[in-house]
Amino acid sequence: TCSGAVPMKTRAEEISIVDFGGVGDGETLNTNAFREAIYRIEHLHRPGGTTLRVPPGVWLTGSFNLTSHMTLFLAKGAIIKATQDTAKWPLIDPLPSYGRGRELPGGRYMSFIHGDGLQDVIITGENGTIDGQGDVWWNMWRLKTLPFTRPHLLELMNSEDIIISNLVFQNSPFWNIHPVYCSNVVIRNVTILAPYDSPNTDGIDPDSSSEVCIEDSFISTGDDLVAVKSGWDEYGIVYGRPSSGITIRRLAGSSPFAGVAVGSENSGGVENVLVENLNIFNSGLGIHIKTNTGRGGYIRNITISDVNMNKVQKGIRIVGDVGDHPDDKFNPNALPVVDGVTIKNVWGVDIEQPGSIQGIKDSPFTRICLSNVKLWGEVPWKCDDVSGAALEVQPWPCTELTSPFG
Repeated sequence: TCSGAVPMKTRAEEISIVDFGGVGDGETLNTNAFREAIYRIEHLHRPGGTTLRVPPGVWLTGSFNLTSHMTLFLAKGAIIKATQDTAKWPLIDPLPSYGRGRELPGGRYMSFIHGDGLQDVIITGENGTIDGQGDVWWNMWRLKTLPFTRPHLLELMNSEDIIISNLVFQNSPFWNIHPVYCSNVVIRNVTILAPYDSPNTDGIDPDSSSEVCIEDSFISTGDDLVAVKSGWDEYGIVYGRPSSGITIRRLAGSSPFAGVAVGSENSGGVENVLVENLNIFNSGLGIHIKTNTGRGGYIRNITISDVNMNKVQKGIRIVGDVGDHPDDKFNPNALPVVDGVTIKNVWGVDIEQPGSIQGIKDSPFTRICLSNVKLWGEVPWKCDDVSGAALEVQPWPCTELTSPFG
């Protein structure tokens, strides 16, 4: 467990959103109350920090920024609900490792709960709910009327010593939890929910971040449950901050896309990822490692073990032709390196295709090792531009993965 990686602190002071005029009737807009409460925490500098308590009720609000040395605590029955008035969402600059909004050129909408340059932040509670009311954003995406990239539900940038636990996140406009340029992040005992057809509602996306632990959580959304990222094409290459030291364990859920993904935005590099004890069901893909020509960067030292899959279209996919480009300035000769991927102790039932491993002709994937992988399916494996080994894999994957017994 990573429960002690970042210490859970008891704060010296506790204040309530009610103290700042908050009204939990589901109709009153509480944006000013949240901002004033957090302003007080920021400027009082209490030793040990301050807890902002949100009592039971439905607390409608616009987006707001957190501050350092604070705990946002949602009591049982507390729901922080995002306003659906999109005009009230501020715009912020694009991430430098992306060069533009992920969906559209230019800036992007600030996440519902946001923070930049923070230390020692805890977001927790008694399974209270943070509700993004994302359907208005999903419909704008479907109708192609979005003026800028949709907001995340929770995004923390350039921050360290973060705990996110014991909460429900639901109906995010875009990605749910996005730690980017962060270190020492623990996300545990969370439930993340969005409709199966909600677009791009990734569960947790560690992005150009280090020492991130995700465990003991349930995620059922419209996109990858967890996707490890590190920037987009030439912008991610220049920014050059990898994702490393990522641990994902005891995770369950379903998605039309992948249970756990690496990429496709991996231009800053992704390394030293440990994934274990997954239960993936009713999903498009079990394990998806994805990159593309023009990405540059690397994906290396990835270990995935002890995975159960049920009703999954494709068990394992490792591929080098996934994902779009931010603009026409990317370097087509920036070839990613995929090296050192171990996938072991995988069991699946009702799997349509066991898997495919398709590297890049001018940058073959190397040291791809499968061990004790049982993914019975009628469609055979497909492999190209890959080397590695296979042991106790059923059905047998492909000649490119040699048997260690010759």
